[in-house]
Amino acid sequence: MTSSSQTPSPLSEKSVLSPAEIARLSSEEASARGDRLRLLPRIIVVGLLAGTVAVAFRMALGAAEAVRTHVLTESGGPWTVVLHGLVAAVCTAIAVLLVRHVSPAAGGSGIPQLKAVLLHMRRLLPMPVLAVKFIGGVLTIGAGLALGREGPTIQMGGATGKLTGRLMGMTGDERFILIAAGAGAGLSAAFNAPLAGLVFVLEEIQRAFHRRIFFATLLASVVADTVSRMALGQEPVFEIPSHPIPPLTLLPLFAFLGVAAGLLGVAFNHILVRSIDLVPRLSPGRSALGIGLLAGTTVAATAALDPGLVGGGHELTESALSGKAALSAVALVLAVRFILTMISYGTGAPGGIFAPLLVLGAYAGLGLGLLADQWTFMDIQHPSAFAVVGMAALFAATVRAPLTGIVLITEMTGEHTLMLPLLVASLTAFFVADHLGCRPIYHTLMDREMNDYQRRVESAKKEDNVFVRN
Repeated sequence: MTSSSQTPSPLSEKSVLSPAEIARLSSEEASARGDRLRLLPRIIVVGLLAGTVAVAFRMALGAAEAVRTHVLTESGGPWTVVLHGLVAAVCTAIAVLLVRHVSPAAGGSGIPQLKAVLLHMRRLLPMPVLAVKFIGGVLTIGAGLALGREGPTIQMGGATGKLTGRLMGMTGDERFILIAAGAGAGLSAAFNAPLAGLVFVLEEIQRAFHRRIFFATLLASVVADTVSRMALGQEPVFEIPSHPIPPLTLLPLFAFLGVAAGLLGVAFNHILVRSIDLVPRLSPGRSALGIGLLAGTTVAATAALDPGLVGGGHELTESALSGKAALSAVALVLAVRFILTMISYGTGAPGGIFAPLLVLGAYAGLGLGLLADQWTFMDIQHPSAFAVVGMAALFAATVRAPLTGIVLITEMTGEHTLMLPLLVASLTAFFVADHLGCRPIYHTLMDREMNDYQRRVESAKKEDNVFVRN
């Protein structure tokens, strides 16, 4: 029989903290509280600035897209198509020139560049990024290129964080916290999705959990979302009819949707990266004007088919989510938007891939739902529910951030009844893309960006330039 003295006690001497350790922990907690209090007003400023920039960007894009839509739908005639192509070419050329000569870091989505900044791999000059991203984004997306506003808004949010930290005399580490907080605030204000802003920073940009970054990003995202709602309203980004909870018998079909989204995501990532090299090669002289002419021709040809096929694609996505798109149109939308997205991103002009991904994911999901309803014994009462799930699944396959995709789509649509199908499809898409060896798109783009950045640095050193542009 074992004596009581030999039985380990949960309060044994080894498990009890010494007075010195208790004092040290109390001191660290007090220091953390002091840091949070000191950062609090700076974080609020970042949220206000990021929210204001996001609102201004959304309003400018809305105005530009309204003008484009009015001209294309109300005017008519072949001259309208030609004029649209010329305008898109000029706008794209100007945006490419701004990126090349003012801020190379403002090209493309901006998220890979921001990831590199937070990994201490490159610099961030906030004012050039803000100017080029805002102006270039309005020019290209407003002209009809298939690019999204979220990437620019995230990078501009990070730039506001860097600018705030610089103006308020913050330390280097504190500036990086504000950059991360600004990025989350940008996504939050872009889509009225504060939780998605937080999760995206932790899951994709930062890829680690730090209490100070968690606190700063959550607060900045809430502040930016409040600014956005005050200016633009509190409704979800997509106003769609609610869906009932799908029966469990449909889960295998949602898993199949995840497989299809995984395969589509692998193709999307592979071709998108190739397009960055291919588009300049197809352009006369690889000049900004040549790239603009290629983009303008593609946009005009697409608009000639249907004016609704060009631009960010918000109305297209909402149509799929509402179940208004016919099966006969699904294949056309997928093919045309896929090609237009590749050419648009390949120009190197400012613009993100979130919105194009949402269009493709929504139509892929809707197509599967409509096919299952017509050609199987399953009773698919709401094929549009597959459109909602398809967006998150394709996001999980391409970005490899399934939690962000689920939270983002839930906040954008206001749909909470599809949580289980979202999880099943997103995780399936994640594992399919991962099994096929496809790297997350932002990782691949960041590697390319850093290679280009190093070449510019080496070139500047050879020319004895003291200042190296970022």
